[in-house]
Amino acid sequence: MSNAVRRWWTAVRNHARAGDRGASSIEYAGIVILVAGIIIAIRALGLDALISDAILKGVNQVLGN
Repeated sequence: MSNAVRRWWTAVRNHARAGDRGASSIEYAGIVILVAGIIIAIRALGLDALISDAILKGVNQVLGN
C-alpha cells in the first residue's frame, strides 16, 4: 500500500473507533436560527405567495388540471 492510502485507512479506522456522537446542541441551535432566518426573509419579502403559487401550478401540471 502507498503511504497516502495507508494514512487514509488509518484515519478512517481512528474515526470509526472514536465514534460519531452526533451534532451538539450548539449545532442544532445554529440550524434552527438559520431556518428561522430564511422563513423570516421569505415572509418579509412577500415571497410566500409566489412560492405557494409556483408549487400549486407545478402540482396542477403533474395532475393534468
